Amino acid sequence: MRAFLAAVALFAAGPALADGERAGEFDYYVMSLSWSPNWCRMEGDARDSEQCDEDFGWVLHGLWPQYHRGWPAYCPTTQRQPSRQQTAEMADIMGTSGLAWHQWKKHGVCSGLSASAYYALSREAYGTVNRPEVFRKLDKAVKLPASVIEEAFMKANPGLEKDMVTVTCQDGFIQEVRVCLSRDLSPVPCGRDVVKDCRMKDALFEPIR
Repeated sequence: MRAFLAAVALFAAGPALADGERAGEFDYYVMSLSWSPNWCRMEGDARDSEQCDEDFGWVLHGLWPQYHRGWPAYCPTTQRQPSRQQTAEMADIMGTSGLAWHQWKKHGVCSGLSASAYYALSREAYGTVNRPEVFRKLDKAVKLPASVIEEAFMKANPGLEKDMVTVTCQDGFIQEVRVCLSRDLSPVPCGRDVVKDCRMKDALFEPIR
């Protein structure tokens, strides 16, 4: 009985992170965009991150290979690790070279691509989604419904449907916008385990620094 209950609890917890899966075998991508001023308030300032010294807005957190249920991570790969120059060249859209390295190590290796090709695809994905300029015009912190962020992205990107984008919150702040993309970077519906829409009506949103 104890073993049965443990199995039920494991199933109810939802899809687990699948470490060490075969590289290149996945269904679609999740592109995660983080609002840099909020991240700096939550974590970056305490880390003395160089990202927080710049006027970043929506930065690329990562481009994540995804299954229809669950996701791979830390896949074995024969691809060469990215050079310091390659990770440094991603800092203009990712905030820091350290994040670029971490994203390759955890997610990029599962794409089946070389580091240079993965970074190029990540940059292309970042460029395919219009980031609403209205948020850069804020001159003070505001509280707003998370749904406003989602609606702004759909308005700026007519090809995006409600089931293709989700907004997450953390510690009372808007955290990320996640957009689901096919392997050729066309918008696609997100899996159920990806859609985690924040329901907050008064989420904090910091202005550009």
